Amino acid sequence: MRSSTPKTRYARNGEARIAYQVIGDGPFDLIAVPGFVSNVEYLWEIPGVAAVLERFASYARLITWDKRGTGLSDPLLRLPPLEERMDDMLAVLDAAGSEQAALFGVSEGGPLSILFTATHPQRVSALVTYGAAPRMAWAPDYTWGIRPELYNDAAKEAVLDGWGDGVLLELFAPSCADDERMREVWGTFQRLGASPSMGVATLLAMLEIDVRDILPSVRVPTLLIHRAGDRAIPAKSSRFMCERIPNAKYVELEGEDHLWFVGDVDAIFDEVEEFLTGVRRNVVKDRMLATVLFTDIVDSTRKVTELGDHRWRELLTEHDALVRRELERFRGRELKTIGDGFLATFDGPARAVTCAGAIRDRAHSLGIAVRAGVHTGECEVIGDDIAGVAVNIAARISALAAPDEVLVSRTVTDLVYGSGIEFKDRGLVELKGVPDTWHLFAATTT
Repeated sequence: MRSSTPKTRYARNGEARIAYQVIGDGPFDLIAVPGFVSNVEYLWEIPGVAAVLERFASYARLITWDKRGTGLSDPLLRLPPLEERMDDMLAVLDAAGSEQAALFGVSEGGPLSILFTATHPQRVSALVTYGAAPRMAWAPDYTWGIRPELYNDAAKEAVLDGWGDGVLLELFAPSCADDERMREVWGTFQRLGASPSMGVATLLAMLEIDVRDILPSVRVPTLLIHRAGDRAIPAKSSRFMCERIPNAKYVELEGEDHLWFVGDVDAIFDEVEEFLTGVRRNVVKDRMLATVLFTDIVDSTRKVTELGDHRWRELLTEHDALVRRELERFRGRELKTIGDGFLATFDGPARAVTCAGAIRDRAHSLGIAVRAGVHTGECEVIGDDIAGVAVNIAARISALAAPDEVLVSRTVTDLVYGSGIEFKDRGLVELKGVPDTWHLFAATTT
């Protein structure tokens, strides 16, 4: 876990203030152009994102920013056209002291990056897009776009009502659609990225975008990346652009997720790094055996409704302090908070299980129920974070735990034999995205 996130600063475009961060001091500048909503500070809390940002910053000076009306930038009464968005990006580059930068445009940030590149070619050294399209809406000559009947009043209301609760996750990240923890992360990202009305307005404004006519005017080295089964924006969109941007390179990857921070993330950023630097590094990942613990508060959405935002924030602060005390007591290492839960590692499975039980029991004093998942396996060490199948298994186990339950894998029960910890058999289950069946047990620590 990072000791602190980079300092958020503000660029000024007229009366508007645009939030941005600068990370790293590499030999060239790289500006990330976000999708429909973003939050430069919360990005660091999303699982796996910090490792990507730090990878960018290892070979470039990375600039991230929030578009007007989203994240930490000034709010809006109306959405600006792409031209004003382009001026905001120019203000960010000027404020960051960047004379020329490579652009990495994600999803809706793709057409903005294309327009900027064609308009200000002297400020752009290279263009990379991921999951982007020159046009979002259906047209007779663009038949894979979103058809008008799909964005009716009922659809708008559904997004408004579900904003902040993980709405659209099935479309943006189908591989994580059943992952409750990821739904919480995505919901928090929505709440911190924009208000419900602004979120829907941003989505609708995307349907007005059309930069097809300026594609031949892009005259910088260009890489277009898309996942083959992307449900939100079909891969045909990037193929269309590649045919019209001079000398563009197109890379199609496996997968159906639209979000760049889920699925095989390394596959995306290996391509980006090689294109921008000319080198595809064989990144040697440190590996270690660790016991992984996930915890989270059960039925937190209902609790927020019952208590109100102010009391809920107080309760969450008390919960976080409680968890950290128990982690320290049992020599656990906090890696990050995820939604209203924790990810931690231990060098011994018995301590992890006992710590989880202590957290669960002490949470009762706060009037909340906590559940936990524990698994021991080999993890990839990425800076201050971890990744790998063992982490995914622990997360899936945690999602299956009942309220007040500490659910563990058979690997854990085998390793703590003789410790005095007792377990109840919960049977064989299939874990989404993980091969084989897994034998799970509930710990009965006291």
